[in-house]
Amino acid sequence: MHHKAFSALLLGAIALGGCTTTGSGTGAVEPGGAPVSFAWKSTDGGTTGTMSATLGDGKSFSGPYLEITRQARNEDFSPMWSGWQFGWNDWGGWQPFPAAEYTTLYSGRVVANLQSPDAQHMRCRFQLNDPASGMGGGGQGKCQLDSGRSVDAVFPNG
Repeated sequence: MHHKAFSALLLGAIALGGCTTTGSGTGAVEPGGAPVSFAWKSTDGGTTGTMSATLGDGKSFSGPYLEITRQARNEDFSPMWSGWQFGWNDWGGWQPFPAAEYTTLYSGRVVANLQSPDAQHMRCRFQLNDPASGMGGGGQGKCQLDSGRSVDAVFPNG
């Protein structure tokens, strides 16, 4: 029985590990409103990955992004279930609480550090619309260039 459970867990982990998600976004450099196009790629559902940005003049930036998350021990939530069904999944709109040892809490805040081939930098911060969906759930935010100019960015729900 343990062998079957382990096999199922292993197959699930392999399936999740092989899932690549991608998306895009748009933006505008301020001042001036010059267009910016964004693209992102993730192998973990959108919480970490790589991002690229291309300015209207063709200058490109790329680098890592990540959603800020936190781990909470499920045993810390035990007092919350007293007298109720485990996990709040019967409380409209709440996701089922996993029975795993730890739960990931998604902040919905994403940061990125992008660099151009000529070593110029762009740093970004975004707020996600659906934090548990990662970048795939869409969001919006700002980036800052070395020059001090800023970029307003929007990522649609993908």
